[in-house]
Amino acid sequence: MLNIYNTLSKKKEEFKPINPGKVGMYVCGPTVYYHCHLGHGRGYVSMDVLRRYLEYSGYEVRFIMNYTDVGHLTDNAELGEDKVEQQAKKEKIDPMEIVGKYIQSCQEDFQALNIKPATFTPRPTQYIAQIINFTEELIKSGYAYEANGSVYFSVEKFPEYGKLSGRKTEELLTGARIEINQEKKNPLDFALWIKAPKEHLLKWKSPWGIGYPGWHIECSVMSSDLLGQETFDIHGGGNENIFPHNENEIAQSEAHLGKTMANYWVLWNMVNVEGAKMSKSTGNYTTIKDALKKHDPSVIRLWILSAHYRSVLDYSEGALDQAKANFQRITDFVHNLNSPRAKLLENSETKILALGKIEKYLERFEEAMSDDLNTPLALSVLYELITETNKLLAEQKLSTESAKAILKVWEKMNKVFGLIIASSAIKIPEEIKKLAEERKSAREQKDFKKSDELRGEIEKLGYVVEDLKKNDYAIKKK
Repeated sequence: MLNIYNTLSKKKEEFKPINPGKVGMYVCGPTVYYHCHLGHGRGYVSMDVLRRYLEYSGYEVRFIMNYTDVGHLTDNAELGEDKVEQQAKKEKIDPMEIVGKYIQSCQEDFQALNIKPATFTPRPTQYIAQIINFTEELIKSGYAYEANGSVYFSVEKFPEYGKLSGRKTEELLTGARIEINQEKKNPLDFALWIKAPKEHLLKWKSPWGIGYPGWHIECSVMSSDLLGQETFDIHGGGNENIFPHNENEIAQSEAHLGKTMANYWVLWNMVNVEGAKMSKSTGNYTTIKDALKKHDPSVIRLWILSAHYRSVLDYSEGALDQAKANFQRITDFVHNLNSPRAKLLENSETKILALGKIEKYLERFEEAMSDDLNTPLALSVLYELITETNKLLAEQKLSTESAKAILKVWEKMNKVFGLIIASSAIKIPEEIKKLAEERKSAREQKDFKKSDELRGEIEKLGYVVEDLKKNDYAIKKK
């Protein structure tokens, strides 16, 4: 039974899908005007883990993630330049070339991080006709109004406005910048359609003149089209967009549909860089591609999983080094079970020793994941399993049958973790093997000085020797 924190209710709730065995899920995707940064990586890995755990639990998931290719302005508050257009001018190419370029970049990053492809990846420019129709219906129902070629949603017509963010309209009005747009009846009203100036590149004909869609309405239209004109199960996104983006989505969708937009709002937290908020606008950010130049994709994914999705995740080389060490530990564990470094015994005692605990590890993993996707706790269960397994291997008390059973448990866990482990262990150079055998002989002859010297020589070459029982050993990459 999955319990998930619902930002709408501000508490953990038991997940109950609308349709038994099926889940409809919409996640706000990136605005494709530049390469994705680690904040994007954290968010979409988190949503990937949610999807994977739902599928692990037997659900069929219809997963929608959009690419925003128009309407997202630099100020986020209907001010400034369209982010895609701005980048197009910088690179001196067509806006749609920018979109194509950075969608491809995003897809490359997601593939590297082993994020499963979405069922559908809609783009607002593919939905202009539907956006116009949606807007027209809101005008007809009295929730929106036209003003000088733009169309605004009337917040006062939606009494529940602020229910996601927990902000009251009175409080919001106190800090509103009334001078920004005198066309609005209320400073909190937000744009559904924006009149385009002559120099604007991305624009379309509409009943109100030449313009382009507002950022918020796009998600409402695309989610309702691909998940049905009904309430859907889960809306995912970053908590920095609770207000105004998600709040506005709810208002216009529920005004249009006459029912709840989504039952569960599952929102991830931000990434900090050395304690400071990651932000492209301030230059304090690291792209996924830059991170991949220095770290294995699974190391980055493991680093993301090491923190709960609702907590702030701090990026530092120290944190990535720790993730690297943990990933190496997992890799060695898998390789050792596939090609055990110790002689495996086949007596009933050793089978009981390993198999008597194995299902408990899986149960504890599921308990952790069912408690609001507690990936740090789930990983700690895996690390305990690794410690126990390594102990049995070192003591030569692990049966082949037990090794296979442990591997099956790992494979089940990794359906959710989504880590990519190389299929075979790192090939050990013959020179290293020879030095290791010389060291073994020195130990048999009680020449511990020579043994230590040979160990040091092996380590200088980038490998370590792990001593086992009966003067056996294992060689690992340093």
